[in-house]
Amino acid sequence: MTEPLRLGVVGLGRAFMLMLPTLAHHPLVRLVAAADPREEARRQFESDFSRAGAPARAYDSVERLCADDAVEALYIASPHQFHVAHVRLAAAHGKHVLVEKPMALTIADCQAMIEAADAGGVHLLVGHSHSYDAPYLSTAELIRSGRFGRARMITASNHTDFLYRPRRPEELDTAQGGGVVFSQGAHQVDIVRLLGGGLVSTVRATTGRFDPARPTEGAYQALLVFADGASATLTYSGYGRYDSDEQLGWIGEMGQPRDPESYGTARRGLAEVSTPEEEAALKNTRTYGVAKSPVAAPTAALGHNHFGPITVCCELADLRPLAEGVMVYADDRRWLEALPAPTVPRAEVVDELYAAVRSGIAPLHCGAWGMATLEVCLAILESGRTGREIALQHQVAPG
Repeated sequence: MTEPLRLGVVGLGRAFMLMLPTLAHHPLVRLVAAADPREEARRQFESDFSRAGAPARAYDSVERLCADDAVEALYIASPHQFHVAHVRLAAAHGKHVLVEKPMALTIADCQAMIEAADAGGVHLLVGHSHSYDAPYLSTAELIRSGRFGRARMITASNHTDFLYRPRRPEELDTAQGGGVVFSQGAHQVDIVRLLGGGLVSTVRATTGRFDPARPTEGAYQALLVFADGASATLTYSGYGRYDSDEQLGWIGEMGQPRDPESYGTARRGLAEVSTPEEEAALKNTRTYGVAKSPVAAPTAALGHNHFGPITVCCELADLRPLAEGVMVYADDRRWLEALPAPTVPRAEVVDELYAAVRSGIAPLHCGAWGMATLEVCLAILESGRTGREIALQHQVAPG
């Protein structure tokens, strides 16, 4: 029988809640330990994941978690500013690492994390990112097959209510990793780099701060030019008006059914709070140990995760990754390259981590890949500030 990977978690916050249906139900992973400063989250973790003769342990410090010999790998879901310290600590204890996106906020920190993993002889993966999603991986495979020629032009857009979901003060401060470029751009850039071959040469972008009450980037548009001459346009808005799930049959980002009549829910919810402290408290109601723990069998999804409408114009066909597969538009016909419906959401993340740790298969979403994606995100911010085209130097092709 296949031995599940024994996983510890650093940070039982919102990112963990989004990954919990995956980590709780994927047969190749078992949650055995966690660290979080909140007592209620630690109690909930021990209750949810302890088994007869195999108690799950929850610690109040990352150091104690890293010293737990039962843990083989760590999912680091702490706030961005702690990633470099936590990766260094994990690697020093010989723990493999899956670190949440964005990998870090500076190239120097990314390099330090890569060096720490190399020195510790452990694998370093960055995610979850939507470039793990099966439709994008399948689209990339179709492109690499050569059946449709090279990818020449990619169009990606996403319109959500991201900026009006409850936020802590630092999530509205770009200097601390706030705004849509670090959090949402990391998804979109990762996908486009995967489909375009990874090697972005230049970035030209504009960014938008349209609401003084939310003083960070809530939108951006970017033109990415690749080393082989291909190009990609990226558009993202988190201002909670038009919702691009409308173009995808009201299938949501997590593959779940959406209700078109819920229009404006995020803004209405935010209107009920009047101080940053009240907003942070509202966000806390959605975190682990406070919100209902989603460890029961996940509701069947309509399709795979996605990150908005994307079209890839290749030399011989156009490709559209969708929640149910990849639509192919050739010269004389169109068809769906269907994918099996997901049984565990975001299963591809665990699959890649497991293959790296158990079989030594080099991961696609390695540290160098995550650093290259961050470089594009930083270039979007820099170009938005300066109005200049930004040349890149840390790009890598998909492994």
